[in-house]
Amino acid sequence: MTSADEFVLQLLTDKGLLEESAIETARAKVNESEHDGSEDTATLEALVADQSVTQQQIAEVLADEFNMETVNLADVRVSAEALEVVPFEIANRYKVIPLEVDDSEAELAVFDPLDMDAIDSISHVIKRSITCRVAPLEEIDKAIHQYYEGAKAGAVDDIFSGIEDPDAAPSQIDLPSGEDASEEEAPIIKYVHMVISEALKRRASDIHMEPLEKRFRVRYRIDGVLHEVENPPKRLQPSIVSRIKLMSNVSIAEKRVPQDGRININVGAKIIDLRVSTLPTAFGESIVMRILDKESLSLGLPQLGFFSDDQAVFEKIIALPDGVFLVTGPTGSGKSTTLYSALNCINHPDRKIITVEDPVEYEMPGVNQVQVRRDVGMTFSAALRSMLRQAPNIIMVGEIRDKETAEIAINAALTGHMVFSTLHTNDAPSAVSRLIDIGIKPFLVAAAVRAVLAQRLVRRNCPNCRVPFEHDEKLLNSLGIRSDQITDASFMKGEGCLKCNGTGFRGRVGVFEMFQVNEELQSMIYEEASLVALRDKAREMGMRNMREDGIRKIIGGITTPQEVLHATVSDSI
Repeated sequence: MTSADEFVLQLLTDKGLLEESAIETARAKVNESEHDGSEDTATLEALVADQSVTQQQIAEVLADEFNMETVNLADVRVSAEALEVVPFEIANRYKVIPLEVDDSEAELAVFDPLDMDAIDSISHVIKRSITCRVAPLEEIDKAIHQYYEGAKAGAVDDIFSGIEDPDAAPSQIDLPSGEDASEEEAPIIKYVHMVISEALKRRASDIHMEPLEKRFRVRYRIDGVLHEVENPPKRLQPSIVSRIKLMSNVSIAEKRVPQDGRININVGAKIIDLRVSTLPTAFGESIVMRILDKESLSLGLPQLGFFSDDQAVFEKIIALPDGVFLVTGPTGSGKSTTLYSALNCINHPDRKIITVEDPVEYEMPGVNQVQVRRDVGMTFSAALRSMLRQAPNIIMVGEIRDKETAEIAINAALTGHMVFSTLHTNDAPSAVSRLIDIGIKPFLVAAAVRAVLAQRLVRRNCPNCRVPFEHDEKLLNSLGIRSDQITDASFMKGEGCLKCNGTGFRGRVGVFEMFQVNEELQSMIYEEASLVALRDKAREMGMRNMREDGIRKIIGGITTPQEVLHATVSDSI
């Protein structure tokens, strides 16, 4: 029941159905045992279990208080049309049974007429006004089992057609806390869990569920590439969307605006977070579930794609006592993973690290992580101001988006803090121009910025099936690979196997461009030198661009020429 259970206890007492002594005895029993939920809810359950009061009496008292009728569900025959209007997902979630429905109204048997939020949500979902009659919870549970069991059995075959063992799929993952995976579990629930389980099995980073005009498309993003999988029937789209929204604790009644939520699931010994985003489209709500695996936090720098020389430079920069270190690139280029790995590398007991993120994607032990909440005024800039009073050694700002955030980050760096953050620019030297464009004075940029790392992700050759291949002269020329580099090259490509699902690739690796700011470049930034001049000077001092770093990885057999050509551009463009 709801938080109104105290009100129910008072009603029962006022009606003479309960003695205060019985309530106190039940509360004492509850306090002696572990229980979930509120104390009043557990007390009411204990009173029912002790037969101090019956669920029928509770239903009658509530009906009388709110001028409603009770209903004996044993005398009711629910029509197939009513079951279709109120699907199992809604009936089981809110403990209701449809009694009668028409085009504009639905009459429901409910056990908790005080839960107006639930009634309002159901009204929005089924697009009908609702009238309620009260029934005991045990009768509603029995009716749900009776009326929906056949419908579920028939729907399972439809949903899981073509899948060898549909019943095995959900058992691969544990349900989110508060769920009960009983034999009465709805087929929609099984389908959603199967989709998540299969995504984890195939190492997907995102699950995309997209409503199109005549179908409901499901795709997995694996190693940065979207792969379409078998689509569920279009008619099941509303139920699947509602199920995911319920799991992620967002409103199923609100379909007009985007919403964000989270799902936590256990996969064996691992805890996986799914960040859920909904977006209203012309044909329904599009859902993207981003899979956040905490194991990626423990990636070492070589696993990110650094060669030993680049790794040495990177480690030297992140160990600096102050300054700004920026990671740049488009969305999905691995910036967050790089910064988390850097923090993991320098996270020692003698250092205080605070991050401000939107949202907090991964929870890191030993790190103070702050969640941006614009609705209450907790913006990046507001959080940053407060963070500085916490005397941190290292600060990570999820993203520098505006002048105010940039100014506070720069000032923090100039007052003895090491600041990590991200920017959206095409290459590393452009970060300097970007900071100046949003209003930071050139002399402050010159004094604070220590280095900028630009990166892209390319797919890594599958180690299980990669084989040498004959290089294509035209392709190598288009990349700018010289003939002297080919002599010692080890060109490899994956043939495709079960471990990589026939793609030839397994995992991704970064290609990097490290722009280090020394005294000469500081002078040029202070004098507002052009972006071209900054890039030329950095190249003259030994900076490799992303295309050249990608070429090193091609020659080392880590990836293919096509991947680098697709992900990077040459300086001549």
